[in-house]
Amino acid sequence: MNTDYSECKEYIDKNLEGVDLSFEEALHLFDLPLPVIGGVADEIRKKRCGELVTFVIDRNISYTNRCVSRCKFCAFYAKREEESYVLKKDEILRKVEETVAVGGTQILIQGGLNPELGIEWFEDLFSAIKRAYPGVQLHSLSPPEIYFIARKERLSIKETLERLRAAGLDSLPGGGAEILSDSVRQVISPDKISADGWLDVMETAHRMGMKTTATMMFGHIEHDEDIIEHLFKIRDLQTRTKGFTAFIPWTFQPKNTELHERINEPVSVTRYLQVVAISRVVLHPIKNIQASWLTQDFEVDKLALFFGANDFGGTILEENVVTAAGKEHKPANVEEIIKAVESVGRPVAQRNTAYEIV
Repeated sequence: MNTDYSECKEYIDKNLEGVDLSFEEALHLFDLPLPVIGGVADEIRKKRCGELVTFVIDRNISYTNRCVSRCKFCAFYAKREEESYVLKKDEILRKVEETVAVGGTQILIQGGLNPELGIEWFEDLFSAIKRAYPGVQLHSLSPPEIYFIARKERLSIKETLERLRAAGLDSLPGGGAEILSDSVRQVISPDKISADGWLDVMETAHRMGMKTTATMMFGHIEHDEDIIEHLFKIRDLQTRTKGFTAFIPWTFQPKNTELHERINEPVSVTRYLQVVAISRVVLHPIKNIQASWLTQDFEVDKLALFFGANDFGGTILEENVVTAAGKEHKPANVEEIIKAVESVGRPVAQRNTAYEIV
C-alpha cells in the first residue's frame, strides 16, 4: 500500500495541536503499514514525552477471588465456594511491607466483586496501611469495585469515593474497562458495570481531584471499530476532566477462560504494537502510554517504546489475575528494567503513581 507522507504528517500535527480525529480518520490508521503507524506514533512520542522511559516499583494484591460477575474472559474468580478466599489484613500488610522494603511506592489492591465485603472492610484496610506506611500510594479498586461497593451500601459513587479517600485511597486503576462498547460487554462480561457506568466512576473521581489510569483489554471478540469507540470515549473524558495519568492497552490471555474454545491464542505481537501506536495517535490529551510486559515480554516492551509507549510499567512484584489465565509471571527487578531500556539507547528513571520522578 502506498502511503502519502503528507497524510502521516497530518496525523502528527493533529495530535500535537490537540485536534480530535474523526471516526473515519482513526479507523483508517488500521490500514497503514505497521512501520508507518509506528513511525507516526514514535514521532508524536518524541515531541510529547522526549526520550525518557519511566517505570514504577509496585505490587498487585488480589484481596479476594470471590466474584459474582464471573466474566467470560476471566480465569481468576473462584469456580467453587471452597476455592474462594479473602486475605486477612495482616497478610496484606505483610505484602505491603515487603514492597516498601525493596523501594516500592505503589500498591494496587484489586479483587473480585465479593458481596461479603462492605465499605468498612476497605476503610479499615486502607487506614491501617496508611498508618503503617504513610508514603505508600494506594492505587486501588477499579470502577467495577467502586460501583459494586456503592450499590451494596446504597451510597452514591461520590459518597463512596469520599469515604474511601478519607481512609487513604489515593487513585484508581483503570481495570474493568475491557472494551467500552456495551455490545462487546454483553458477550464477555454481561453482569459487570456498563461502559457508561465505568466512565461515570472515573469522571466522578476526576471531578473530586483524584487521578486515575485507563486501560483497554483487546484481542478477544472486538473489532477495529470497537477499539476506536473505546479510545474516543477515553479521549473525550480526558478532554473534559484531565484526570487520566496514563493509558495501558493490554492483550487478552485466553487460556483457562470460558472464551478459550473461541479464541485459542493471544493476538500477535504485530497486532499489539499496532494498537499501542494507534492509541498514541488518537489519545492526544493523554501524555503517558504504558507498555505491558506482563502480557507480552521484555523484548516486545522494548519494541513498544518505538511504537508510542513512553512508560515500561511496573516491577509487579505480585500478580494473580493474568497468571490465572496461563501467562507465566516472574516479577521484574529494577536492574532488569534499567538494562532493558538502556539496551535500546533510551534513558530510564523510576517514577511514582503520579508520574513524578523519584
